[in-house]
Amino acid sequence: MAEDYYKTLGVSRSASQDEIRKAYFELARKFHPDKNPQKDAKKKFQKIQAAFDVLNDPQKRELYDRYGSSFEAMGAGGPRGPGRGAYGPAGGFGGGPQSFEDVDFSQFFGDKFGAEGGPDLSDIFSQFRRTTGRSRKPAAARRRGADIEHEMTVPFQTAVSGGEVQIRIESPAGKAETLTVKIPAGIEDGKKIRLRGQGEAGPSGNTPGDLLITIHSAPHPYFQRKGNNLLLRVPVTLGEAAFGAKIDVPTPKGTVALRVPPATSSGTKLRIKGHGVAPKSGPPGDLLAEIQIMIPKEFDEADRQAIEAIDRKHEMHPRADLRW
Repeated sequence: MAEDYYKTLGVSRSASQDEIRKAYFELARKFHPDKNPQKDAKKKFQKIQAAFDVLNDPQKRELYDRYGSSFEAMGAGGPRGPGRGAYGPAGGFGGGPQSFEDVDFSQFFGDKFGAEGGPDLSDIFSQFRRTTGRSRKPAAARRRGADIEHEMTVPFQTAVSGGEVQIRIESPAGKAETLTVKIPAGIEDGKKIRLRGQGEAGPSGNTPGDLLITIHSAPHPYFQRKGNNLLLRVPVTLGEAAFGAKIDVPTPKGTVALRVPPATSSGTKLRIKGHGVAPKSGPPGDLLAEIQIMIPKEFDEADRQAIEAIDRKHEMHPRADLRW
């Protein structure tokens, strides 16, 4: 009985290319002869590889879905050895019929093939020739390896200011490699970085695919990113907010002195221009320092009287306009 490539990889016939590649990687790690000492591991790995070679190629997969195990005779496979039904260099089939007239095409198209009212043989032979032999080699030679996708989380400061991080990648055969990734300044969460030639090896020594890394930014305990602007909640004392002060504020470019105007309320945002995120292209964003007034946990009687005196200075109650 012919091998069912979908069952070999453990996927449904409607599986996406990503699902097929994921299933292949998992099975390859499990049954690769270098990793699995069992006697039948090599044979199992070869079946997995053969199934992947077909289902990972959209053209081969389409013919396989249409003709099943006979798809190679319809042009999906490259030249094979005797007995595999591959179209040979002399125009015949190795180990099989020596001409188109010797091939029983009814196995593909039914008993009515060639009968009166049936399909035009010349058209089908022409199509068959276009999909077999030498015409397939250039496409296979141009086929590159598949891309591999990966995700990683970088520190908040690295996403804002740029830098280098290391990532450890494991191939389907189990070989691990550590790569250095350059993170551009101002990269947004969810953006991808492409490392060319670091993907899956190309068939028959062809160009390998790329490694696509989706970047995520780790949260920061004090800063938040809003586009290219940065938001920083800055604690101040009651006196600094009431009478004004100059305070030191950290930014990606270093510490800067920020002037807090007198009578500043909590929630007021003071803008420090150009000290936000500086992307690779375009102007830098700003830093928004949001003032938060911190109140001591303990008061004596003198403090209480002073604060009550301050409260009486409000021209109107702070919540007078507060409504649903």
